[in-house]
Amino acid sequence: MSVDGAGTEQGGGGADEPGWDVDPDDESGVAVVAAVGRQVKAWREAAGMRAGELGAAIGYGEDLVRKVEGGRRIPRPEFLDRVDEVCGAGGKVAAMKQDLAAVRYPKKIRELAKMEAQAVELSAYGSHNLHGLLQTEEYARALFGMRRPAFSSDEVERLVAARVARQSICDRSPGPELSFVQEEVTLRRHLGGRMVLRRQLERLLEVGQLRNVEIQVMPTARDDHAGMGGEMQVLKFRDGSAVGRSEGDFGSRPVSDPKHLRIVELRCGIIRAQALTPRESLAFIEQVLGET
Repeated sequence: MSVDGAGTEQGGGGADEPGWDVDPDDESGVAVVAAVGRQVKAWREAAGMRAGELGAAIGYGEDLVRKVEGGRRIPRPEFLDRVDEVCGAGGKVAAMKQDLAAVRYPKKIRELAKMEAQAVELSAYGSHNLHGLLQTEEYARALFGMRRPAFSSDEVERLVAARVARQSICDRSPGPELSFVQEEVTLRRHLGGRMVLRRQLERLLEVGQLRNVEIQVMPTARDDHAGMGGEMQVLKFRDGSAVGRSEGDFGSRPVSDPKHLRIVELRCGIIRAQALTPRESLAFIEQVLGET
């Protein structure tokens, strides 16, 4: 999906709010957005309104209305709320927000979130920034804002929203077993500024208290380190299958072949043994927080 730039003034005086175009290669996303668009058009016509009139009534441009109806733009939740209200749909249009909640995120992220949601165990090692499931919203925003070439403001917000949505994995009951090993530098680098880091460290201490979560710190002062190849992660599922990824190995692609998985799992296990224990790690994070 790509993101349009700044909004432009359209008919009826409404601003055509920046939105997300549909990735033509995302077949499931295309189908969902097209179905929502047809429903919006049907309710508009049932209300006896033209596209420009609907746009003016809901505070958006006619161009955006036509793109949504044509399945070429993914509308924001508030757009559907306004259409529902103006067209008297009785909640039927607003209810489609749930259908769009997932497809508005990039396909790659949706696939990752789906795997995480199905996992019963996750083990991860992070070397240069905190794992996405541990990040605060403002830390994630700062991280995406630093990417080069730069993302647009709308793209940053879309990626932040997708990252925060993935964190619902922590709300599952029973929750999956989550194990994270983070390099010491990821706790000390002031991404976004000192206060952003302080709130991020506080979040780590909070999450680290959960019974199904273990956070370990890999101190910089270590003579032996099995993670010099970069980040890695293993997801295990209820049926006994698993998926792993190791930065720089196997083309950096997810792998499920037992021979490849064994290598990733071996490294993750050694890294956990080399890092501080979970209890030592929480104490270490508290110390870094006090110094920040």
